[in-house]
Amino acid sequence: MDALALSRLQFAVTSMFHFIFVPLTLGLSILTAYMETRYVRTGDEIYLMMTKFWGKLFLINFALGVVTGITMEFQFGMNWSEYSKYVGDIFGAPLAIEATVAFFLESTFIGLWVFGWKKISKGAHALSIWLVAIATNLSALWILLANGWMQHPVGYALKNNRAEMVDFAAVVGNAYGWLKFFHTLFSGYVIAAFFMMGIAAYHIMKKSNLDFFKRSFRIAATFGLVSSLLVVVVGDFHAKGVASTQPTKFAAMESLWETKTEAPLNLVVVPDPENERNSVEAVKIQGMLSFLAFGDGQAKIRGLKEFPREDRPPVLPTFLSFRLMAGLGVLFVLLSLTAYITAKRDKLETSPALLRIMLYALPLPYLAGQLGWIVAEVGRQPWIVYGVLKTSDAVSKAVNDTQVWASLIGFTLLYGLLAVVDVYLLTRSAKKGPDDLSGIPKAARTKGV
Repeated sequence: MDALALSRLQFAVTSMFHFIFVPLTLGLSILTAYMETRYVRTGDEIYLMMTKFWGKLFLINFALGVVTGITMEFQFGMNWSEYSKYVGDIFGAPLAIEATVAFFLESTFIGLWVFGWKKISKGAHALSIWLVAIATNLSALWILLANGWMQHPVGYALKNNRAEMVDFAAVVGNAYGWLKFFHTLFSGYVIAAFFMMGIAAYHIMKKSNLDFFKRSFRIAATFGLVSSLLVVVVGDFHAKGVASTQPTKFAAMESLWETKTEAPLNLVVVPDPENERNSVEAVKIQGMLSFLAFGDGQAKIRGLKEFPREDRPPVLPTFLSFRLMAGLGVLFVLLSLTAYITAKRDKLETSPALLRIMLYALPLPYLAGQLGWIVAEVGRQPWIVYGVLKTSDAVSKAVNDTQVWASLIGFTLLYGLLAVVDVYLLTRSAKKGPDDLSGIPKAARTKGV
C-alpha cells in the first residue's frame, strides 16, 4: 500500500476506535445527570448510589475517549497537510470553537464533579454534571458541523488556490451538519441505554441489588425507546439530505446503477461490481425509493453510471453497511419497546430470555454506529470534501510509506493496549456493582421497584 492508502487506513483505525468511547459519553452523561437530579429532588439514597456507580463507568469511558481523541488532531498536520492547507480556514474554525469552549467547559466541570462531593451543595454538584453533559454534546456538535461541511460544503469561495470561508453563518447553519449531529447524538443515546440495560440485566439475572438495577433498567429502557425512535425519524431526514446533496453516495447506498424515475426500493440486492449491474434482485417495491428520497414516487434518482467511474464510491461496503445499520435500527426500537413494557409491568425477574437478549445485545448499537460512519465516509469517496477536494489530493506530500507504516503500527499497538485496559476496567466495575448500599434498608435493596 502507498502513503495515501496507509494514511486512510490509519485515520480509519484511530477514528473508529475513538468513536467507541464518544457515543457512550454522550448518553451516559445525560443519564448520570438525570439520576443525580432525582437524588437531589427526592433524597432517595439509591439514586445517589446509581449516580456514583454509573458515573464511575462514565469517567472510565470519558478518560479513554480523551486520550484517543487527541492523537487524531495531529494527523491533519502530519498525514493530511494538503487538506489542512486547502480547507483549514473553514474546517479549523468549528474545531477551534470545540476546543476553546466545549472541551474546556467539559474539563472544568468534570473536575468539579469528581472532587466536589460534600464540598459544594447538592444542587451545585448536580448542576456541574449537567454542565458536563451539555458541554459533551456541544463538543459533538462542533465536530459534526465540521464533518458536515466536508460532506456538503457551503459558505466558502475558492481563492488563492484554496477554499476560504465567506459565510460563517452558512457553515454553522448547514442543514446537513445538523442532521448528522442529531443522528449521531441519538445514536449515542441508544448506545448508552443498551449499555445500561445490558449491565442491569446481568445483575438482575444474578438477583443482585434488584431495586437498584431494576430502576436503572427502567430508566435506560425509557431513554432507549425514545432515542431509538428519534434515530429512525432523524435517519429518514438524513437519508433525504444525502439524496439531495450526495447523489453518488445515495446511489451506492441503494446499489442503483441506472438512472430511473419511479425508482424501486430493492430489499435484497447483491451488487455485481464487475458488470456494474445488479446480479440478484428480489422483493422490490416500485417507486418506493423515489418516494423515500424526495417524497414523490415519480421522482428521478440518478444512478451510478451517470457519473464518471473515478467519481463513484465503493458500492459493496456502502450498500451492505447501510442495510445492516438500518436493520439494526429497527431491531433497537423493538428491543427497547419490549424492555420498556416488561420493566413497566415489573416482569423483569420472570423474563430471563429478555434479560439474556439485552445482555448480548449490548455491543450491537456500537456496531450500528461504526456501520453508519462507514456509510458516511466510504460513501463520500473519492472526495474528502465532496465535490471540492479529492482524498488523493489531500494527503501530505512529505510523508512516505515507511513513516506511515511505523505510525500505523504504533497506533494499533497503543490502541490495542488501551482497549484491553478499557474492557478490563469497565467489566470489573460493572460486575462489582455499586460500592456501598449499607445505608439503604435491606428490603429496599432486594425487593425490586
